[in-house]
Amino acid sequence: MLQRKHLLERIVCYFTAMKFFRLSTLWLVGVLLLCTAAGFLLSVQLPHAVPLLLLLPRGSSRFVHLLPVVAVVLLFLWVYYRYSGPMERLRSLEDVGYIPERGRSRLHTSNQVRRLRKKGDLPPVYPNGWYQLLDSHLLLRGQLKNISVLGEQVALYRTQEGQVYVVDAYCPHLGASLTVGGQVVGNCIECPFHGWQFSGEDGKCTKIPYAEKVPEFAKIKTWLSCERNGMICMWYHCDGLAPTWSIPEKEEITSREWVYRGRTEHYVSAHIEEIPENAADIAHLAHVHSPCVISGVDLRYTDSKLWKFIKHTWKVQWQPESEPNAHCSQMFLEHALTLFGKHFALLDLHVVARQVGPGLVFMTFKHKFLGSGVILQSVTPVEPLLQRVSHSIYYQKNMITIIPKLLLWAECKQFERDIMIWNNKKYISKPLLIKEDSAILRHRRWYAQFYSENSPRLVFQQQGLDW
Repeated sequence: MLQRKHLLERIVCYFTAMKFFRLSTLWLVGVLLLCTAAGFLLSVQLPHAVPLLLLLPRGSSRFVHLLPVVAVVLLFLWVYYRYSGPMERLRSLEDVGYIPERGRSRLHTSNQVRRLRKKGDLPPVYPNGWYQLLDSHLLLRGQLKNISVLGEQVALYRTQEGQVYVVDAYCPHLGASLTVGGQVVGNCIECPFHGWQFSGEDGKCTKIPYAEKVPEFAKIKTWLSCERNGMICMWYHCDGLAPTWSIPEKEEITSREWVYRGRTEHYVSAHIEEIPENAADIAHLAHVHSPCVISGVDLRYTDSKLWKFIKHTWKVQWQPESEPNAHCSQMFLEHALTLFGKHFALLDLHVVARQVGPGLVFMTFKHKFLGSGVILQSVTPVEPLLQRVSHSIYYQKNMITIIPKLLLWAECKQFERDIMIWNNKKYISKPLLIKEDSAILRHRRWYAQFYSENSPRLVFQQQGLDW
């Protein structure tokens, strides 16, 4: 049985490596074949070439020499079209972080783990703060979308003038969904059921097609929103209080010095606080994130002997900021790569991850040769123990697109390793910590500012045999 386990591990590592090299090998073979064909055609004298050339119209045979050039140009254009655009990697909840049993699907496994896993003594499930709803470029003028956030369904729409509004997704008249068949009319959203129109600014009903007068009490719930750094965000406070801080503007994004190069999206089955707490959990970096990203995301096989020669090393420091930015914290990270135990300085990377509020992180990175950029991480609660996490990368526009896409891919792989932990762990309110874990307690004290007395909690029904 043990031999079979080791054999399975080797097979998985082998196919992980093959998956990484397969695409590049195919391209190399394809280019070599094209070059060989081009060399053959250009070296052959046309009068003695393929007899079929005699069937061509007079004078057209000279264009045969251009065929390899045309083929190479078409190949280049296809590669450019396929790989120059922004990267997009969208994963469902069951796609990452679960180990399905034999004969069971990933969906069945994820549902079973979520149902049976012990939850622990959880903090409030919805901290107060700004939360990302959608990337700006995904909402066009005149378009509306349904968004699941904070246990609610909201309608997000953009007017023809470009203004964004967030209202309740259900019409207060008879409960029709405004996002299924609804229309954007001016700055209002129109219900598909009876044509009622509601203003996105204050939620008041502005029109009822069959009524002589619109009653004052006819209105829909609205949420304060803002659009910044290519993100559409919504403010939440359990007591309905106004924002006490704002989202900082990234000048490089506003001025288009840094441009959008892609995004990833994952769903994590965990309490929202677990995800940003990773920044203060310094010890886990060496154990979870040292193995090379090429070794995959399944923690059973990441520490494979196949990739022992390459390691990531990390130097990390986490600290909260002081007033007036007490709602912010920073993680300073120095990344290095070792090959066969030797430091490979070309891939040294300096990262400053600044968390703003409970769910927004600005990961700004700089490299001596590869330039600079930022990954915007947003953690948005969908429901009490389900978080939607997105990473959008903006990079200096004079750098070839493959660089930011590789950085985002590597961040995505490392993040998916964490998901395997989060999706299966229990939250411990009083963890067993040692001196080297002190930053975790400091992070929890810092994060507690986003809860208030009326913040909603998840209440579990006690099950037993008593009737």
